[in-house]
Amino acid sequence: MSDRREIPDLALEVTVSSGGIDALEIYRRIGVAEVWFWEDGVISVYCLRSTGYELVQQSELLPKLDLRSLEFHTRMADQYDAVNAFMQTLQS
Repeated sequence: MSDRREIPDLALEVTVSSGGIDALEIYRRIGVAEVWFWEDGVISVYCLRSTGYELVQQSELLPKLDLRSLEFHTRMADQYDAVNAFMQTLQS
């Protein structure tokens, strides 16, 4: 059995402060296909290209996921209500 881990397709960074390390460069070096940054309730999606990461409007790995709806539901005060409401939007 190998000790090496597989490279994930998606990484999610929750940003609580500005500055610091260049996370995209680290993910580029290991070959993560898509990186999401969640900061102040907004999700930014970056897809890996041959020249580096490109900011895109929609996930290429999860193209049917409505990111604006996900953002809206993460801002809801009650977590239980947020999960239920989000699940209802997925089913409709």
